[in-house]
Amino acid sequence: MVGIITYGVYIPRYRIKVEEIARVWGANAADITGGLGVFEKSVPDLDEDAATIAVEAARNALLRRTIDPGDIGAVYVGSESHPYAVKPTACTVGEAIGATPNMTAADYEFACKAGTAAIQTCMGLVKSKMITYGLAIGSDVSQGAPSDALEYTAAAGGAAFLIGRDDPIATIHHTCSFTTDTPDFWRRDGQDYPRHGGRFTGDPGYFKHVEGASRLLFEQTGKSPKDFTYAVFHQPNAKFPQKVAKNLGFTKDQIKPGLVVPTLGNTYSGASPIGLAATFDIAQPGNTIFVCSFGSGAGGDAFDIEVTDAIHSDKFRRDAAPSVRQLLKNPIYLDYARYAVHKGKIVMQL
Repeated sequence: MVGIITYGVYIPRYRIKVEEIARVWGANAADITGGLGVFEKSVPDLDEDAATIAVEAARNALLRRTIDPGDIGAVYVGSESHPYAVKPTACTVGEAIGATPNMTAADYEFACKAGTAAIQTCMGLVKSKMITYGLAIGSDVSQGAPSDALEYTAAAGGAAFLIGRDDPIATIHHTCSFTTDTPDFWRRDGQDYPRHGGRFTGDPGYFKHVEGASRLLFEQTGKSPKDFTYAVFHQPNAKFPQKVAKNLGFTKDQIKPGLVVPTLGNTYSGASPIGLAATFDIAQPGNTIFVCSFGSGAGGDAFDIEVTDAIHSDKFRRDAAPSVRQLLKNPIYLDYARYAVHKGKIVMQL
């Protein structure tokens, strides 16, 4: 069976509190935090971007399990914020981790589900035996225009998953997708910040596609929410994943381990992958994990995953790399001015 061999996450230490952003724009912080369920978000350092975050996440994955990088036959990086319009992030990641030129590499874009789309591609290549291992990454330094609703949650972070057959820590039993042409969120070429359809982002955007992909997986596998120990949904805020979980029949306890958005923010392509990683951080053999990502434009990818005994084997060292909760500790808080410099909203003249 094809599954996840190892995983790694990277989250910058810098943070800004939602109340600080609200203070600058004269908004009611209590209304915003109450409405979104988000209290602070991660901010990239001055020299961090989607590529450096992807590299660090991949390196952390390889710390947990000794793999010959030469056996990695594919590297796919999903992001809304690739540092170059024409120059693949995946090539940078491959060389940084020591992969050989004998690999396929590409950058993916599908709003916030590009990272899970990369997992699906690696699954197909591994299952067909075209490659031994495939590296799938979701990494973003999310954009939000000043004073826009997105600015309160758009964060930075990423997660990497090595897909293969060799004693996976988790088997991926099934995956499926639900996709339509729903333009709820977009950014045209050359524009610095995305635009969104406001109230249409929830429905017919998020809820239609997450519920659509989820119910499709239940139909194809004959399973239901009660068959899963945990569940992870795309988390643009804390309200949406909790609501969709309830709509589908999942409990608060099932989504609790992976719900990291309140102190992380929305890492776009990294959001559901980081939630899955946080769940792996505490998972035990036999645990089952349901995952459904969402990407505006619009679509959802659903996964049926089962943790194996290999998560406690000598080959895999979960403590060799920091957990998601550890990466969220000891933040460095910024005021809005310094945050604006970090995000390139203000350019420093040296």
